Amino acid sequence: MKEFFEAIESLFVDVLFAPFDVLRSLELESWTGANVINWIFMAIGFVAFFYWMKELKKFNDNNEEDRDPKAHSFLE
Repeated sequence: MKEFFEAIESLFVDVLFAPFDVLRSLELESWTGANVINWIFMAIGFVAFFYWMKELKKFNDNNEEDRDPKAHSFLE
């Protein structure tokens, strides 16, 4: 049973957390290099936000939303 838990430990420490060890060592050399992943995620978020706003404007311009105050049951 002990070997089973040691195998789980080895999987996480040696395999799954290895990218975090690389980022930790890279952070000491280059802050920008270590944070490239964060900037990529932020760029994806901005693109998704602007796409969603464009789609909302398209539906708003077509008057497809029912704006009657009684249209939604939670407003009653």
